[in-house]
Amino acid sequence: MTSTKRVLSIQSHVSRGYVGNCAATFPLQILGYDVDTIHSVQFSNHTGYKVFKGQVLDSANLADIIDGLRSNNLLNYSHLLTGYVGAKSFLEQVHSLVLELKANNKDMMFVCDPVMGDNGKWYVPQELLPVYRDQLIPLADVITPNKFEAELLSGISIKTEEDGMKVIEFLLSLGAKAVVLTSMEHEVKPDVLVLLAKKQTGECARVEMPKIPAHFTGTGDLFSALLLAWSHEPLQTACEKTVSTVHLVLQRTLRHALELSGGATPTAEQIELRLIQSKEDIERPPLINKLLF
Repeated sequence: MTSTKRVLSIQSHVSRGYVGNCAATFPLQILGYDVDTIHSVQFSNHTGYKVFKGQVLDSANLADIIDGLRSNNLLNYSHLLTGYVGAKSFLEQVHSLVLELKANNKDMMFVCDPVMGDNGKWYVPQELLPVYRDQLIPLADVITPNKFEAELLSGISIKTEEDGMKVIEFLLSLGAKAVVLTSMEHEVKPDVLVLLAKKQTGECARVEMPKIPAHFTGTGDLFSALLLAWSHEPLQTACEKTVSTVHLVLQRTLRHALELSGGATPTAEQIELRLIQSKEDIERPPLINKLLF
């Protein structure tokens, strides 16, 4: 077993910009984690641009990479992080890998972001849903669905925080050790989002955050990586530090984007996350309630 904090991160990759592994690696590294990456897709840039090109890896590609690591006795990790996967066979191969990694290290933490869509829109084939629900969630130490994904996984509509907690309880009953439900609408304040979280132990967290009036890409990937990095903290503290960091990064990103665009709606290139410029905030995030309220 590894004696260091080493993460295997399996998600998308872009040559230019900050989504998927490109959004997760830098924050994890500066917070003290070694990071190995496997890419589910390799694109020139994220899909919000006018054009994107590249390759989609299949389950055979994934199996080949895993076999290379296995042959060199390198399948020893303290953490596994998964994000965007676009094919059922690839995701099923990930399930097999989780079992193997947990057999190699019974204390390995598995953080699963069940990326399926947002705001009522699917990003992946719908056949991935039962793989997440029936195979990966029962093995996960932490899952980080957004509202749309949580509704898909549970079959429960979320309109209130009470609904959100019902969904969390359902997902915990599937076997997840902790559920962090991101970006719920506030019941009273239209300009505020709410994060709800709970562990099987009963430990709970609730964090409010102001909405930022812009569309960003890679936010969820950054969120999951930061939550993994702070997972050794109490749940409320981990959630506050994660939300605080994401909020600071988005504020900095929007300011820069508006400077570039002259106040007009920023382009996809102009509003790429300002991760490198946010290094100090990633390392030492203020608690969200001290930052925002």
